[in-house]
Amino acid sequence: MTTLLALLPVLVPALCAVAHFAAGHRRGPAKAALPWLLVGSAAVLLGDAIVLAALVLTDGPVVAAGGLLRADALSVFMLVVIAAVALLSGLATPAHLAAERAAGRAGTRTAARYCALVQLFVASMAAAVLAADLGVLWVAVEGTTIVTAFLVGVHRSRAAVEAAWKYVVICSAGIALALLGLVLLHYAAHRAGTGAGLDWAALVLTAPTLDPGVTRLAVVLLIIGFGTKAGLAPLHAWLPDAHSQAPAPVSALMSGVLLSVAFYAVLRTKVIADLAVGPEFAQALLLASALASLAVAASLLIAQRDYKRMLAYSSIEHMGLLALGAAIGGPAAIAAVLLHVLGHGLVKSVLFVGAGRLLQIRGTSRIAEVRGLAADQPVLAGCLGAGVLALIGMPPFSIFASELGIARAGFAAGSAPLAWATAIALVLVLVIAAAMVNHTSRMLLGEPGPRPEPSGGTTLTRTASQLAASTGTALIGGLVLAAALGITAGPLAGLLDAATRTLTGGTP
Repeated sequence: MTTLLALLPVLVPALCAVAHFAAGHRRGPAKAALPWLLVGSAAVLLGDAIVLAALVLTDGPVVAAGGLLRADALSVFMLVVIAAVALLSGLATPAHLAAERAAGRAGTRTAARYCALVQLFVASMAAAVLAADLGVLWVAVEGTTIVTAFLVGVHRSRAAVEAAWKYVVICSAGIALALLGLVLLHYAAHRAGTGAGLDWAALVLTAPTLDPGVTRLAVVLLIIGFGTKAGLAPLHAWLPDAHSQAPAPVSALMSGVLLSVAFYAVLRTKVIADLAVGPEFAQALLLASALASLAVAASLLIAQRDYKRMLAYSSIEHMGLLALGAAIGGPAAIAAVLLHVLGHGLVKSVLFVGAGRLLQIRGTSRIAEVRGLAADQPVLAGCLGAGVLALIGMPPFSIFASELGIARAGFAAGSAPLAWATAIALVLVLVIAAAMVNHTSRMLLGEPGPRPEPSGGTTLTRTASQLAASTGTALIGGLVLAAALGITAGPLAGLLDAATRTLTGGTP
């Protein structure tokens, strides 16, 4: 039974992908209902994650597939994040695809292929966080690159294809560096004679015996490599193009959870690095990357003209905050980092889904061409406004609590470099918040201007421009969950505490 529970997060979306591919070559009215299979798959994944969490907290880690998969508190927490974001994205997908078909930008076969790729995307992310071996984790992360490259370029426009190629080239370079890091880490384990290989639990137990010189080089390559996929500077250039060109539900998945899955690999690497060469080494790397990411986001958000790219650059900011929290270390900072992962996933999913709907209604992603949205689309405007407030860390949303936790941990660490880095980060966060509020308020307020014709040449009727019930549920539900999480962790408290101990106590 436990083996099946550990396999379901990978098997269910993979089997659903097969169903979508098969449906793409058949005719019939059932095709219209297939996008709802994304919702069902995500709901099953969320239920499975909840059951796994109860088992892990009671009986310890669950091992499956001959030791290739391992569910501990941290991996189950990440499964909850993946499932929650996939559920929000799935709820928005049927209405999104219906609007694309109505505008002539997608046929039923394209929609089926799109849904199949999304299911494979979710399966790859689930495999990554459940991987017991760092080599399997690497394969799963590379799998997400292959699948999402097709999703980024699904519209086949010049900009979309260019973004897909940039995504593949830069992320493949980063993943290649991570592969080299894994080779060196395996060599260090082999040289120590521990027999740990790339099994991360065994590496944690035997980390003090690893050769420090080889391990340092491996850690540099792994943090840069997986950090590239997480959107951390300096190899972040793929992120704004890919996230702005991908369909809205895919952007929600990429920004809301894919970046965090890649950062999960960085966190696993840091545990081994701290035990093998001391915490200062990984701390310095993460601090540099955190401040660079925040500086890049702040400088480019000030004069940003595209609201989807604005959200993408905001993702770089939040990955920088995660890197800052990981560099600070300690239970308080790591707990705040994990809370931030979930809160950012929920809020950013809401914003990308809302931005996608706004693009379909107004036919433009230019900030200057969107005015008076509050008068024209009050529910959508309210969700976008609340989402931006949540994203910049306003209470009662969970990002406020997690950012406050990271800042408090940074100033309480008793280290001058950490205190200065935290202070600089807070200044940059304030600059970013001001820029985002300025851009968003210009879109929401004022009198609605003349509506441009949507791309594709199809003007939406008043009925078609209304917010679908499923999309509204995703938008409002995500915001409600983020606000509730900011007030209390509730049933997640035990899992969050156990996941924090996994990263701070070295408990495999």
